Amino acid sequence: MTQLESEIQVRMDGVSRKYGEHWAVRDLSLELRKGELFAFLGPNGAGKTTTIKMMCGLLRPTAGTITICGHDLVADGLAARANLSYVPDLPFLYEHLTGLEFLQLVAQLHGLAQEKAMERISTVTRQFELEKFRDQITMRYSHGMRQRTVFAAALLHQPKVLVVDEPTVGLDPRSVRQLKDLLRELVAEGTTIFLSSHSLDVVQELADRIGIISGGKLIGCGSIGELSSQASHDGPLEEVFLKLTSEDEPGAGP
Repeated sequence: MTQLESEIQVRMDGVSRKYGEHWAVRDLSLELRKGELFAFLGPNGAGKTTTIKMMCGLLRPTAGTITICGHDLVADGLAARANLSYVPDLPFLYEHLTGLEFLQLVAQLHGLAQEKAMERISTVTRQFELEKFRDQITMRYSHGMRQRTVFAAALLHQPKVLVVDEPTVGLDPRSVRQLKDLLRELVAEGTTIFLSSHSLDVVQELADRIGIISGGKLIGCGSIGELSSQASHDGPLEEVFLKLTSEDEPGAGP
């Protein structure tokens, strides 16, 4: 295995998913490297959610393979998922548990030894400024507090790959700034981040590479400069995105 291959944390090879007669995702191939923030964009209904569910092992591909840190998600799912965490767009908590109890539960599910679990819980509660709230019932948390708690839980076992879906929805400007700083820190530490978002300003600021999906097909992939060249349009990401996705629509003009 070459050094370049060893740095590939996520590989999708010809991944497709069919619902009845409808192909939600068709022949998707991607490679994500260690310490890369990869943004995944697309119109509503383009196949983003299906891709994320397959990547997290919640759906099996109709065709193709997905590997996480060298482990096939179908053949070796436990080992693959042990290297991955998922932060959904709607943060879910067990609302009759306190924040601390929720984090302890997640630590147990990941098989962390008690001493290690308490060390990691202490670290993430400081990181996300949860100390004053961790003994409160989570049903009383604001949306921002829920999001911070879910992020803290996702990082307990120090995953190598973090999948994040629409993380800025409902967050105030200060929380968005803190989130951006967190994502930068994780990437600097070597974490691979797969970010799905409609917040193109956040993507433009943070992403190393961007993939654009439309109609279940990957229609563009690369840096902002590379996507601009593909679109033959030198402008902000919003304009490049709209040009590429409008060109992919059936009957779209030049």
